[in-house]
Amino acid sequence: MKRLLIRLITGIVTMFFALLASPTLLLAADAPKKSSMNNPIAIVIVVVIVALLIVIALLSYVLLGIAQFYVKRAKEQAQQNGTAAKTTVLLLCCLAGFSAFAQTDNAAVVTDRSIGGLSEATFFTLMTVIAIELAVIAALAWFLKRLMAKEETRQAAEIANAVPKDSLLKRIWDRANRFRAIHQEADIDLGHDYDSIRELDNRLPPWWLYGFYCTVIFAAIYLWRAEVSKSAPSAIQEYTASVAEAEKQKEIYLANAANNVDENSVKLLGADGIAAGKMIFTGTCAACHGTDGGGGVGPNLTDDYWLHGGTLKDVFKTIKYGVQEKGMKSWKDDLSPVQIAQLASFVKSIKGTKPATPKEPQGEPFKENTADSANATKTTASITQ
Repeated sequence: MKRLLIRLITGIVTMFFALLASPTLLLAADAPKKSSMNNPIAIVIVVVIVALLIVIALLSYVLLGIAQFYVKRAKEQAQQNGTAAKTTVLLLCCLAGFSAFAQTDNAAVVTDRSIGGLSEATFFTLMTVIAIELAVIAALAWFLKRLMAKEETRQAAEIANAVPKDSLLKRIWDRANRFRAIHQEADIDLGHDYDSIRELDNRLPPWWLYGFYCTVIFAAIYLWRAEVSKSAPSAIQEYTASVAEAEKQKEIYLANAANNVDENSVKLLGADGIAAGKMIFTGTCAACHGTDGGGGVGPNLTDDYWLHGGTLKDVFKTIKYGVQEKGMKSWKDDLSPVQIAQLASFVKSIKGTKPATPKEPQGEPFKENTADSANATKTTASITQ
């Protein structure tokens, strides 16, 4: 419909301007004829006016139909627009008829100048009618184009809403891999078939390519910094720094782990721990037990008799919680678990030594286990040496 209307309007306008360009019809020197309707120019112009009226009627009909279809809720307004368009067509028809009658009335008037055998008033009146018709056609075509564009937009929106959209994650996944469609595999098939496994000349996925490009860039920067400009540490320097950092972390871990020791998890320490325990004993315990552990106010710690148990765990517990009825205070608030373990290890290490002035035995005899006794004897020998 749209192409037909365009071709019709183009043909009418072309014919009209072809007639205007004819030198034998325009600006005739002879006097106008008695009847304007017998003039070929008048006949052609009237035909053009009628054809344009037909075009206006067709456009009005199409415009009215689209408006009624698209604007259902505004049916009354669409009908009013259609009525206005029909009224415009009727008015133009009346104007064309009036122009024709005016030509008949003015045909008998003889003027000095004429255009194609028509008087100037008649000619310009007909041209005005044609101009008004063309303006109306342009307006109707513009409204028709607007309505058709809205309809196409609505249909496109309905189609877009009808088709479910992929999730953001799926779109990212498809973009990162950029798979070939199944119907395109025939274009990249290399013709090699191994047990129904076909070899395709497929492009590597973008994520793999970009990852490879990043490694190349990183390698170039690292090579420049480590080997050329020496602005970054070498592999050996990084290893040395990592080992030193690991040793620090190990010391911190061991210190924290040692602070978690109690009477149930205490173990006999080595020479370094016993030496640290000896210093603690000299500063806190020598006043009651003697410098060499032979006893004083407190019992002798070098013999086989013990008042509160002779195992390492018993000694740790006695130091930690104290014995209030015997006058020994609790050291858990003054010493850390590590220091109590060191002090207990030192007390166990001086068993069997010969103090200068040993105190008489107190408590019950205690026999050390074979393994614990061997460890204590070995540790005492290392300290003595």
